Amino acid sequence: MLSGAAAAWPLAVRAQPGERVRRIGVLSSFAETDPDAQARLTALREGLQALGWTAGRNLQLDIRWFVNDMDLMRRSVQELTALGPDLIVTSSTVSSQMMRQAPRPIPTVFVGIADPVGGRVVDSMARPGGNVTGFTAFEYAIGGKWLSLLKEFSPKVERVALLFGIRTEPWAENFWRAFETSAPQYGIKPIRMDVRDAAELERSVEALAREPNAGLIGVPAITLTQHRELVIRVLAQHRLPAIYPYRYFPVQGGLASYGIDVNDMWRRSATYIDRILKGANPADLPVQAPTKFEFIINLKTARALGLNLPPTLIASADEVID
Repeated sequence: MLSGAAAAWPLAVRAQPGERVRRIGVLSSFAETDPDAQARLTALREGLQALGWTAGRNLQLDIRWFVNDMDLMRRSVQELTALGPDLIVTSSTVSSQMMRQAPRPIPTVFVGIADPVGGRVVDSMARPGGNVTGFTAFEYAIGGKWLSLLKEFSPKVERVALLFGIRTEPWAENFWRAFETSAPQYGIKPIRMDVRDAAELERSVEALAREPNAGLIGVPAITLTQHRELVIRVLAQHRLPAIYPYRYFPVQGGLASYGIDVNDMWRRSATYIDRILKGANPADLPVQAPTKFEFIINLKTARALGLNLPPTLIASADEVID
């Protein structure tokens, strides 16, 4: 029901007599074939349905997929706004910025962006202003938690790179400053790994691995997620431990992740969508912080890296993959 084909279904056929069909556009920064992206949309649908909004009855979802393609993102924004939707759902900082700056303001709910204030998406967390509000993914202080976990996985780690792409994630500079400040208390030398593309990413990881006792942490952003298979493969090749922000990294072979339950956040976003469709002003709805975090360990990868994990660390995980 969430596929692009749903956009072509006649609304009048599926609406109940006297029931208005509301139209929601979804801008997804992933590929349509990405199973995690589909899981997020399923969570959104479930959240909406629990509040009485059912695709094909009183709701129509128009979805556009653009991965890491800025031109396609702009076209997708233009296409969706031209349809005259009641509301737009975004999943990246740039697409959220576009919706705030659009000539014709459309109520917008973002899901999972890292820094809505620094990214100039909202005026403040408490009073977003404008036509945009939503659910933020992380606070910069989480970098200390990632460092602490990496030290537990590999006590010998002395050099840790923070992976991001400043050109597509300018707000990541704040992650770097917090990371740089907290690293010394863990006996860590922080290394800035600012990459533009897959080739530069691979070269940077290879350079990191030339000296011993290195590790990596990835910022929750497009640069990491779009190249996750490459990152996992190159780190395994050089036997480097890493902590990731999302569950799908250890599921696909990464060492471990600590971060938000993304599907839970997409499900929760339905509450704001419901309120806005019923007349609430996005400017008055405070940006919501994450409420559910998960810690995932891939034991098979830990063994392949030669890591002997403490039983207490394994016991603290929400999920262990073996």
